[in-house]
Amino acid sequence: MNNLTLSRRLRTLDLSNAHDWMPLMFESTFALSDASRILAGIVLLTVVTIEFGGLFLVKVAGGKVPLTEFQKAFSRAGHAHAGVLVILGLVGLVLADATGLDGFWGWVARAAIPLAAILMSGGFFAAMAGRGRTEPNKAVVILFAGAASLAVGVLTLGIGLLAA
Repeated sequence: MNNLTLSRRLRTLDLSNAHDWMPLMFESTFALSDASRILAGIVLLTVVTIEFGGLFLVKVAGGKVPLTEFQKAFSRAGHAHAGVLVILGLVGLVLADATGLDGFWGWVARAAIPLAAILMSGGFFAAMAGRGRTEPNKAVVILFAGAASLAVGVLTLGIGLLAA
């Protein structure tokens, strides 16, 4: 339904009759591609792991998990990056469908940002692993791989949107 048709229907509604206007609240003006729909479902399932990360941070804040200040900072950063990048990844999936990108570049536009969420948050947590650690271990390279994935994803998506 285009905006003009929707506008006409809204003007003629009898608001006292919910059967007239309730269906309009649930009409969709777009549909996700199969690729975006499947990736969005997978990304949403990862939110449970972010919740467990939040529970871990509650235990850290309560003093039940002994960590150095460095480890506490990397724990918070890993958790924050996971949450923010999952949201950005979900938004990116919707935007990727608006680019018209397909094939390899379509997959890069759709998958690189959610991949960055996994790599960057995982990199923070892996780099702080080890009792009494006060600086990142060699696993910090995972964090940098995630940053590269994020850069490639947003650049591909941004250029795709500008070129569409």
